[in-house]
Amino acid sequence: MYRVLKKDGNAKRAELQSVHGTVQTPVFMNVGTVAAIKGAVATSDLEEIGTQIELSNTYHLHVRPGDQVVRKLGGLHKFMSWDKPILTDSGGFQVFSLASLRKIKEEGVYFQSHVDGRKIFMGPEESMQIQSNLASTIAMAFDECAPALADREYVTASVARTTRWLKRCKVEMKRLNSLPDTLNQNQLLFGINQGAIFDDIRVEHAKEISELDLDGYAIGGLAVGESHEQMYHILEETVPHLPENKPTYLMGVGTPANILEAVERGVDFFDCVYPTRNGRHGHLYTNFGKINLFNAKYELDDRPIEEGCQCPACRRYTRAYIRHLLKAKEMLGMRLCVLHNLYFYNTMMTEIRSAIEEGRYQEYKRQKLDKMGVHS
Repeated sequence: MYRVLKKDGNAKRAELQSVHGTVQTPVFMNVGTVAAIKGAVATSDLEEIGTQIELSNTYHLHVRPGDQVVRKLGGLHKFMSWDKPILTDSGGFQVFSLASLRKIKEEGVYFQSHVDGRKIFMGPEESMQIQSNLASTIAMAFDECAPALADREYVTASVARTTRWLKRCKVEMKRLNSLPDTLNQNQLLFGINQGAIFDDIRVEHAKEISELDLDGYAIGGLAVGESHEQMYHILEETVPHLPENKPTYLMGVGTPANILEAVERGVDFFDCVYPTRNGRHGHLYTNFGKINLFNAKYELDDRPIEEGCQCPACRRYTRAYIRHLLKAKEMLGMRLCVLHNLYFYNTMMTEIRSAIEEGRYQEYKRQKLDKMGVHS
């Protein structure tokens, strides 16, 4: 069950109750593609840094170790020893990212595995079955993420197929949740709005899928080649046509500035690989902008990554030491940087929730962007 607790303009402060606990939104989902956050981050670390919900990927877990293996081990929660909510991406994004390895047909998508080259077929029913085996809290509908700058004719046909696939997902999810041996019979289903950067296609699709009365709605196909201005414009046009009494999830976005702008436009779920990927390369988020620990000026810097930060890295280690670890290719360096970045994101979401509750979101957003030296 989802309920909006407070609004400040279009910014929503809400909560989603699920079988695995309640998520306070706006929320950033920490991305653990193959049931682990890249950079040697354990689930106990996620608890320590304030993670509310973890995201894993259907396609990748289907390829390895196999969703049947995860099911036999009691589902994803038991498998990775995490008792809070998990969202599984449907595999739809891989239709976009593995373009050279796939063929799209009406029945679904034929892939070549990126691991061993074997042939894989995934359609709406298969995606729902895999996600049911994984027993995640929230399953995403199977869709096609068309390139943001694709032509109108292609996007129109792609969106129509995504809608047909969504209806098939809904039917299959209902069937799976009714079976006595299903691990999570309370699995939620989120549909995905597509339409590239065409306002009218986006709005029409939003209206159409809203009628299906799903558990939540995502906006997909952004942050895949369009400008930030185009992304914000699409959100302004589309979000008002999605149900306000359901969660709104912007997939794969983004930078702290992207999140602050999208919250203002009514979005309350986010995920992105930026904090982990950047962390592994020594790029760190702070309230005063990004820093790159590989820069020579940090060689003798005995301060923490950020003064006052309570993450496991900042409470104990210096910039100089973490820089040394990164240069020496010690895994601990990557791990500390990833922990810091995820803590930064999770803490920012806590601040966002407080600002909306107190009716000062605009002021908070402006100050945060100014401090970080970002002008979106």
